[in-house]
Amino acid sequence: MRRAITTALVMLVLTVPALADRGALQRACFTPTELMAQLGEKQPVRGAAGSHVVAPRASLPRVEPVANALRGAIRRVDLPKGLRLIALTLDLCEQPGEVAGYDGAIIDYLRSTGTKATLFIGGKWMVTHAGRSQQLMSDPLFEIGSHGWAHRNMRALGGIALIDELTNPERAYQVARASLATSACLQSRPDAMAGMADVPQRMPLYRFPFGACNAQALQATADLGLLAIQWDVSTGDPSSSQSARAIADTMLRNTKTGSIIIAHANGRGFNTAAALPLAIPELKRRGFEFVTVSELLAAGTPVVSDTCYDGRPGDTDKYDVWFRKLPTKPAAVAP
Repeated sequence: MRRAITTALVMLVLTVPALADRGALQRACFTPTELMAQLGEKQPVRGAAGSHVVAPRASLPRVEPVANALRGAIRRVDLPKGLRLIALTLDLCEQPGEVAGYDGAIIDYLRSTGTKATLFIGGKWMVTHAGRSQQLMSDPLFEIGSHGWAHRNMRALGGIALIDELTNPERAYQVARASLATSACLQSRPDAMAGMADVPQRMPLYRFPFGACNAQALQATADLGLLAIQWDVSTGDPSSSQSARAIADTMLRNTKTGSIIIAHANGRGFNTAAALPLAIPELKRRGFEFVTVSELLAAGTPVVSDTCYDGRPGDTDKYDVWFRKLPTKPAAVAP
């Protein structure tokens, strides 16, 4: 079993390029001022202009289904003795009828401290935040994963609606990547153009909205070549009652070697921007090294669950009731 997992992850890592040249790409296309957080962009807005967008048309790359040993929800990674690696993950999701936010203060802090993270981005968010998506895509510190199209409860979907929620984010990614590759900022900069080779061709990682899944959704995800990534450290940052100190203390108390931490950077991570400067330096002082999820997976043996949950099995089933009227029709696609 361990050999099968190792082989499968080696194949995955081979599809994720080295990150060394992306810095030249980003410097050529975005000024420091353009990269920084801007006033007014953090707050999600319901009913905002452009909140009802359709998935773009784009060809999907050919992929191999996920190996049997990894067909579940990956919660953390068991690492060889002596390796103290952890992965910080940030969700940037957007529901129907809104334009979610961009918490640039979080990204600014990670850049200023050279802290790696994996960003699980919704396909709809990529469309409504096209410029920010390309900035994040071009950054050597960040890995981009999929967070579904419009943050729907995947337990409530089936058939083509389920497949659309899984494949439309990849279409948005392909359009954003192609737009970046043809940007005028790269045309006279061969060194920067070379950096496009280091922008992954696809998103091989997927995070279930609400951390909720069922057997059907897990199977569909794996069949489409997506590794389902969950977490073992939940910051609780979507709750406005969770203070920065409480978020940091949760991270410091629960993080261990091989942990995957979840937080939010879409304006619904209350106090996250203030919490990370409290937690990250202390975690580094304790000897932890922040890596991307793919780097963490490649370094050890993933701990795979046959179901999805936040802190204990069954605790995300509540979304079946909360979203029982969720529409199951397929998402619209641009003509």
